Amino acid sequence: MTPVSSENGTVDGLRGPLTSTAVPPGERGATRIADRVVAKVAGQAAREALGKLPAEAGRPHATVVVHHEVARIRMHLELDYPCDIGARCRGVRQHVVERVVALVGMEVSEVAVQVERLYPAQTHGAAQGRTR
Repeated sequence: MTPVSSENGTVDGLRGPLTSTAVPPGERGATRIADRVVAKVAGQAAREALGKLPAEAGRPHATVVVHHEVARIRMHLELDYPCDIGARCRGVRQHVVERVVALVGMEVSEVAVQVERLYPAQTHGAAQGRTR
């Protein structure tokens, strides 16, 4: 059964008048960004912040929980050693927040950084083992 327009500008079976006060198509609906998408953006941001790492180091990755458009991020990193671990983690936190806000448009309430492993810096030309 198709609703029929009545004389007062309403559609039978539906409430309200048929006027131009309806919500425009560009403003209808909602956008939901999956947690795994935010995690990918955060992981890439961490790689950008860290720069070149030892070949054997794993790539930074993130786990994310989004609640009411606010992201909580946990980063997992492997770093070269010796380095200023605190400064590197601070740099990762700042860059991850900036990139998630810019690319996803989501507020970030927390970025917890967990350093999983440290790799000794490779010294080129250094002798391996004992020498005489």
